[in-house]
Amino acid sequence: MTDCFEISGKAFVINRRGLIRLCSLRDEYYEFIEDPVALLHDLKAKLHRKADLFTFTQPVSDPDPRFSYHLEFDSAAVLFLSTFDHWWKKQINDKTRNMVRKAQKTGVEIRTVEFGDDLIRGIHTIYNEVPVRQGRRFSHYGKDLEMLRREHGTFLNQSEFCGAYYDGALIGFIKLVHSRGVSNLMNIVSMISHRNKAPNNALIAKAVEICASRTVGRLQYGTGNSGSVGEFKKHHAFQEVRVPRYFVPLNHRGSAALQFGLHRDLNACLPDGWRDYLLMLRAKWFAFRYADSPRGRSVTQRGEQRAQA
Repeated sequence: MTDCFEISGKAFVINRRGLIRLCSLRDEYYEFIEDPVALLHDLKAKLHRKADLFTFTQPVSDPDPRFSYHLEFDSAAVLFLSTFDHWWKKQINDKTRNMVRKAQKTGVEIRTVEFGDDLIRGIHTIYNEVPVRQGRRFSHYGKDLEMLRREHGTFLNQSEFCGAYYDGALIGFIKLVHSRGVSNLMNIVSMISHRNKAPNNALIAKAVEICASRTVGRLQYGTGNSGSVGEFKKHHAFQEVRVPRYFVPLNHRGSAALQFGLHRDLNACLPDGWRDYLLMLRAKWFAFRYADSPRGRSVTQRGEQRAQA
């Protein structure tokens, strides 16, 4: 269960992590804390015993630790940009360039698109193609149009949407959120059935083109534990940048959680071999669970999701 509230015009959420209640910005990596001292005073006054720890990060454009709170590091996938031509000729290899060309040769058209009913209906079709992606239940599967409108209608004053179209139908899209010094790929999803047309490769190229034209020096594509920069990202010249994540106790329970390491995600504590084994078991469980679904079978038979993880 997640609690949401606002302080000083920013939205916060409280999530449970085991026995610990963790407070954070709802839109982490798109909004940041400039003055944590003043904010912590307001948080403690408002939350009382509702949360034990407050956690926040710095932007990838400012990765050097600036605060004295307990910190650990998140791993962000970042592409450092100068011009599109430099990225195309110097930062990616022939295979990646050929994949971008393949999208064009197979009839995929990449274009910017306005946020509206047509885009939402197209996203709805993409999200409801398959119930399982990357070996787990796809969280957007089954959502209705109004829910998708609310979820994708954030940061519209600083966002751009690009669509990949084939025979006039949307088969993939990205949402770019621009901020000072960095743009963020908030969403990039394409239809599994059209993966052979390389729409994601072409969408990444379009994102690079847009960022270069805006003289944005960094394009961020996801954040997670160390090692989260997979082969697909590396092929497009993304690299790992470690950004500080701070943990600040809001009460005695939060102090004890920090002391015993209870604030960490269980996945981050597992050895790599264990994590890979558990991910394999999860993928097999979902393959079994959705084995009777034609959509589920198409996913598990091809094993296509893991190739772009």
